[in-house]
Amino acid sequence: MSIRTLPLVFINLGGEMLYVLDQRLQANNTSEDRSEKVLNDIVGTMFSKSFMDELLKPQQLYSHRTMKTVLTRLAHASIMRLNPASMDRLYELMIMAFKYQLFLCPRPRDLLLISYNHIDSIREMVRDTPVVLNQVNETHRKIIEVYSGLSEGELQFLRQTLLIFVQEMHVRVSLFLKNQIQNPSGRFVLTTSGPVPFGVDVPGLIRKFDLRGREVSQREFPPGGSYSSPVGPGSFDLNGDRVLRLGRNLYGPRVETQTSKTPDVQVTSTPNPLAKEELNLLARLMGSMKAENLPSEEPCFRINLFPADQEEAASGREQESMVPVVTIQAVQDGPTASVLAQIVGQFTDEEAELEKSSSSKGDDLLAMMDDL
Repeated sequence: MSIRTLPLVFINLGGEMLYVLDQRLQANNTSEDRSEKVLNDIVGTMFSKSFMDELLKPQQLYSHRTMKTVLTRLAHASIMRLNPASMDRLYELMIMAFKYQLFLCPRPRDLLLISYNHIDSIREMVRDTPVVLNQVNETHRKIIEVYSGLSEGELQFLRQTLLIFVQEMHVRVSLFLKNQIQNPSGRFVLTTSGPVPFGVDVPGLIRKFDLRGREVSQREFPPGGSYSSPVGPGSFDLNGDRVLRLGRNLYGPRVETQTSKTPDVQVTSTPNPLAKEELNLLARLMGSMKAENLPSEEPCFRINLFPADQEEAASGREQESMVPVVTIQAVQDGPTASVLAQIVGQFTDEEAELEKSSSSKGDDLLAMMDDL
């Protein structure tokens, strides 16, 4: 397992989360000042110097459970709040978007271009806040410094580690199903067409050379797909044309959010035996972060990120003053609702068992992250 994967996972998943939040804040007509504060708070926490310095240290990749905990606390660094069921849906969207990008990555080094596309988009979100913008730029420089010197073999090892991380996730996303890039089973459809990776010839030609290295004959063969020449290498600098579009915002004017697990994805209520160790690692990672106290005159607010229907949205408006929670709702059909209820119940049981088995250090960590 590569020990350089954690920063890329955090940046890419964090970028996908910001895409969803930004789009839904606009769709719900949230005031510009409030939307800007939400994004600035999240990005400021995500790219804080002490946090990124710890994140960039060589270390093993965390489990999905721990990554979800980190990203949940990251979302709570703003004046929004998400309940566990909402975070489940949001995490599924983030993972599946990142998995799709990994599958289509033309060459190992293009993993960096995917990450840089996320950073470029985040930079654009906070362009009017110089302090936060400077944090993003400093983090980008550190990423370039750490990863630009890796060989192709090391980057390929990194990509394999990332693919192992996402291989058990087969969540159906209606946006992908609608665009026919995902099968009903949750597997992605990979086409045999498009530009080949930079530095690679278009398949379909066999050349023969003599002992002196001179070409003596050519023979064509059907490559089994419609391939084209590479567009360009893409810029690996702080700014420039990345060429590769993977890592940019997948969601158009509207985010499709209907997700469901396929039958072969098993959900278990057995607590993770490494939970204590993971929390200790996370404590070391997050220990140097300073929580920013929100002003008392600016309370948290509730929005429906993905309202299922008009009645549910109306109910959410009636409860807005009482429950400061951001909710992400899936389509409420009968079978789906019962499955989701079972998953949420198991998630709650896991957290209760984890609290009993975790050390006081882990409890302090969760309490600290709640204040972000």
